[in-house]
Amino acid sequence: MNNEQLELLSTKIVDKMIKLKSLEEWFSDVNESPESWKVYQDLEMDEEAAAYGELAKLMTLMDICKQDEAYEKCAIIKDRISETKRIIKKYKK
Repeated sequence: MNNEQLELLSTKIVDKMIKLKSLEEWFSDVNESPESWKVYQDLEMDEEAAAYGELAKLMTLMDICKQDEAYEKCAIIKDRISETKRIIKKYKK
């Protein structure tokens, strides 16, 4: 590999890392934002029902990312699914 090819490769890697970090920050912001759960509050749904809705949405996103072979996004979504399952688990007793 010559320097030009290495430079191009490193630019692509950094670009993907930045996009991945942005996606992680977006999920974090959405999760912490009270507005993100507002739609469920407007429908007078409890936390468990809201978590099931969030889980369905995330699983759909996961399928889309798998089809697109966007495995970095899948890893982030998997973490969010785990968090959502922890919320659901609180109600399974």
